[in-house]
Amino acid sequence: MQRQQQLISWLKGLFPGETFSLAPASADASFRRYFRATFKDRTLIAMDAPPSHEDCRPFLHVARLFEKSGVHVPHVHAEDLSQGFMLLSDLGSTTYLQALNGNNARELYGAATRALVRIQIASNENELPPYDEELLLKEMRLFPEWYIRKHLCITLSDVQNARLDAVFSRIIANNLAQPRVYVHRDYHSRNLMVAEPNPGIIDFQDAVYGPITYDLASLFKDAYIKWDEEQIIDWLIAYWERARRAGLPVQEDFGEFYRDFELMGVQRHIKVLGIFARLYHRDGKDGYLKDMPLVMEYLRAACARYEDLKPLFNLLNELEPPKETPTGYGF
Repeated sequence: MQRQQQLISWLKGLFPGETFSLAPASADASFRRYFRATFKDRTLIAMDAPPSHEDCRPFLHVARLFEKSGVHVPHVHAEDLSQGFMLLSDLGSTTYLQALNGNNARELYGAATRALVRIQIASNENELPPYDEELLLKEMRLFPEWYIRKHLCITLSDVQNARLDAVFSRIIANNLAQPRVYVHRDYHSRNLMVAEPNPGIIDFQDAVYGPITYDLASLFKDAYIKWDEEQIIDWLIAYWERARRAGLPVQEDFGEFYRDFELMGVQRHIKVLGIFARLYHRDGKDGYLKDMPLVMEYLRAACARYEDLKPLFNLLNELEPPKETPTGYGF
């Protein structure tokens, strides 16, 4: 409550004499909170990111990079880094997840891939932290620590640990061999807003410079909405063709590009399962438990398809025998 009063005081200082109301807009898995400030003639979004827990500087930097690339991100109208407050343009309250259906998916995903190409074209190696071996492995290490040990209550044997390490090395080798671009790192239906122009892009503060297929894996193998594989391949081909026309360094052979996409997705799904388990067991947030089965389905399907990933597929079956196909969203 004290933080909210501080935020109100800050806003009053920015707009002396104007009246406004403040209501929660959204929250995320971090300590950041967002409020919608409604004035007589407009709405704005106020971000509350306590400096003791959050650093606003990456958000500001990426916002400016992405805005310069020509995509639709919140414009930063005001900032107070010492207090952890920012005032942003309002991209609305309708996420892709809320809006997507069989009639508009082609249009919405087309807009999302066009925006992604713009971001990738603007890439500069020196602007964002590298998505390097250390970070890729650190993310995957969340899986044995939080999903296997904490969530499944299983301690891996030395042999199982060795098999897992070997597969992690193969995954990372593929990831690091891919061309590198700006990576949003959570480019999915909850972080894309239905806006004008589409999409409004949010939650990009963790952006890095890394594998070109990463954001595509986030977008098309979304933890929160499920599509048929044939549909995903169609959308991926549309991206691949657009990327080639734009001069992006994607694989010339689509089959090789698709394999890169799949192995990047495996890295992400391993990480996401660890994060979702951590959010529940450490932070008491159980809302992500329902999304775990779909992520595991993606992971199993890819591991079953590629010989390099078969040891992981076998390990998953040892730890958790397959269940019924999870309930997901499909149109």
